Amino acid sequence: MTAAPREIEAAGHDGHRWKLIARVPASPRAALLWLPALGVAARHYEAFADALAAHGIAVVLHEWRGNGRSSLRPSRACDWGYREILTIDLPASQQVLCDIAPGIPSLIGGHSLGGQLACCHAALHPHAFARVWLVASGMPWWRSFPAPLRYALPLVYRFLPWLARRHGVLPGRRVGFGGTEARGLIADWARVGLSNRYAAKGLDADLEAGLAQLSIPVDSVVLANDWMAPASSMRALTAKMAGETRLDVLSAAALGARADHFSWMKTPAAVAARLVRDTA
Repeated sequence: MTAAPREIEAAGHDGHRWKLIARVPASPRAALLWLPALGVAARHYEAFADALAAHGIAVVLHEWRGNGRSSLRPSRACDWGYREILTIDLPASQQVLCDIAPGIPSLIGGHSLGGQLACCHAALHPHAFARVWLVASGMPWWRSFPAPLRYALPLVYRFLPWLARRHGVLPGRRVGFGGTEARGLIADWARVGLSNRYAAKGLDADLEAGLAQLSIPVDSVVLANDWMAPASSMRALTAKMAGETRLDVLSAAALGARADHFSWMKTPAAVAARLVRDTA
């Protein structure tokens, strides 16, 4: 199937504007809203979208607030966290997904932090999606990681929010984690890492209760040598949800690339094939 490349503008009610990248095959059988990893622009998932489109899946690649084709950039004067993403940005991108591929099942998924927020968004909209797809994702909770990394993570979850408050933003490129990130976003992420509970500052909805009641299937893929998102972290995330879960661990031989957190994006065929196999 040949997918038609498209760029679609979306807008939030707070004035934020961003461009979505879409791949829509001629006769799609399902449509996926895909959320990138922290600090990664949507365009880096185009090869993945093409691989899924070859299986008949229409794909809309979300663009994070403050990244890529977003109209905003984080600063001391411009801040946000999970609340803005979950209540403003993702509903608008979800509407684009419904508009370009009506009448077929909607899926949601993501990579790393994108996978976590895909689960949270599905928890807020439990009847909107037929499945959740996760790649190289998982709970940031420090106890879900193997030793010795688990013992360092509580320090990381305290240091990075402090650094972001000090600078007004997290200088992620300088510290080797993400891009230039909003301090509120880093605070929300670190709070989950310390507490094992999803919450967003200023959001009244109980995300943990929503996750516990989310009964749709969850298909997940982890990479064998990915220390940033090990299988134990993915299991801790999927255990929060009530639906049937499946976990595949892919090796470098299966991928044709290094089995780490980012290399799969350049050779995504094996990941795409694992995700689509149970999609009607």
